[in-house]
Amino acid sequence: MSEVIATYLIQDTKHNLEKKAESISIGLTVGSWTDLPSIEQQQLSKHKGRVLSVEVLEQTNSATHGVIKIAYPTLNFSEDLPAVLTTVFGKLSLDGEVKLIDLEFPSSWSHVFTGPRYGIEGIREFVDVYDRPLIMSIFKAAIGRDLENLGVQLRNQALGGVDFIKDDEILFENPLTPFEKRITAGKEILDQVFSETGKRTRYAVNLTGRTSSLKDKARKARELGADALLFNVFAYGLDVLAELREDDEIGLPIMAHPAVSGALTSSKDYGFSHELLLGKLVRLSGADFSLFPSPYGSVALEKSAALGIGQALTEESAWKQAFPVPSAGIHPGLVPLILRDYGVNCVINAGGGVHGHPDGAAGGGKAFTQAVDAVLAGITLQEKAETSAELKKAIELWGAAEVTTS
Repeated sequence: MSEVIATYLIQDTKHNLEKKAESISIGLTVGSWTDLPSIEQQQLSKHKGRVLSVEVLEQTNSATHGVIKIAYPTLNFSEDLPAVLTTVFGKLSLDGEVKLIDLEFPSSWSHVFTGPRYGIEGIREFVDVYDRPLIMSIFKAAIGRDLENLGVQLRNQALGGVDFIKDDEILFENPLTPFEKRITAGKEILDQVFSETGKRTRYAVNLTGRTSSLKDKARKARELGADALLFNVFAYGLDVLAELREDDEIGLPIMAHPAVSGALTSSKDYGFSHELLLGKLVRLSGADFSLFPSPYGSVALEKSAALGIGQALTEESAWKQAFPVPSAGIHPGLVPLILRDYGVNCVINAGGGVHGHPDGAAGGGKAFTQAVDAVLAGITLQEKAETSAELKKAIELWGAAEVTTS
């Protein structure tokens, strides 16, 4: 029988996790069981959930805490993520302390989720970079600025040698920097920088607006020459991301931003695990990049969760790997930590760590490139700074974490 397996962290004030697990498996599938006549049990048996395991983690006077696994027959729902989530976590999410840790899908469902269009290998081909982490910078102070100001920002960041520049997630459609003009003006500026430096930087434009307009706007973005899309997936829903990814007339790389996800993941007892939501489900739904709070910076995520997201995005499976993008509070001095924890298959993403450099955004981008070069060469940032002025200034401003990648 084809089944989706859900893993939960739960608590039971009656100290009987086995009974609670059985209640969940029945309540989310056939509704009742022991009171049914035997003929109805026979008819409904193929629809009934199964408790696979119950593990007690902690017992206190007030409750027993543990992890349970339940298998749900795929016969019960249509082949789409909203149906799965409604089945395995719909009303259950309202039932006290319960957290959905993981979902396992049957191999027969490999066609249901398309996964990333490009994935890590495809993005590397796109930017022609194969042996190092990618470097990305962010528009900052974008609200209330006109197109000329954003153009200056874009040029300065590109002169720093970064691989990608993305919109801020709160830069929406507006009269000063309209969506379509951001794309065309940005393309012109990046072409100019390419002709001057030989380095091609790509620009991810923020796709926003009413849900019904997104596909048309994304198609127009491709028509105008956009390189990639930034998307606030948790403000819209994972299935909207999947729809964008599956549309061949769009066909652009997609960066999934974590805005709003904290409301779903931050509690240790409720919601979704970070690894599931920002890792596995974002990957299966089609993002080529998943942004999430790093364990080092200003909005730090607990380290095991941050590393777990990276693992969920890159572990071997039926779907292409997606780039982990640990973000927030990143500066050049943190590059050794990032490469130690994520290896080369990640994106180093910085806003203030680029724009706040004493030499401006161009200097900030160069400092990140120099830091990456140092780590890959097996030397310390301090050693590299002796011959790299931009990195030296960054270290003097922000400090450096000297570690090895081993």
